[in-house]
Amino acid sequence: MKVVVDTSVWSLALRRSNPDPQSRVVAELERLIREYQVAMLGPVRQELLSGVRDPAQFDRLRVKLGAFPDMALVAEDFETAAQFFNTCRAVGIQGSNTDFLICAAAFRRNLSIFTLDQDFSRFREHVGIVLHEAA
Repeated sequence: MKVVVDTSVWSLALRRSNPDPQSRVVAELERLIREYQVAMLGPVRQELLSGVRDPAQFDRLRVKLGAFPDMALVAEDFETAAQFFNTCRAVGIQGSNTDFLICAAAFRRNLSIFTLDQDFSRFREHVGIVLHEAA
């Protein structure tokens, strides 16, 4: 089963200098990649590429991420993301539009989300998403 990998996990593995190869998170991402279980979303790709100042580094990252085709988003994903945003906001939980779009896309496809962002734990209590845990 595919897993939507959030920006925080990709960032740990790809952007930070010398990530600990023994990290459970990095090891789990590597396993998901080897087993073709990674689901990429365009907004995650955009977040990862945004802010990369060095054009050569941008191109290297763009090429690496090119191995993962984007999962198609449809109108229902955006509508559900807005509904999730409203549901969470009604109980005092804030989140970004991208985070709620990740939740909606995963929810519609019955996929789990692999993230280090604790906001998703709060979302889960109100919108029924499933979080993927590193083994």
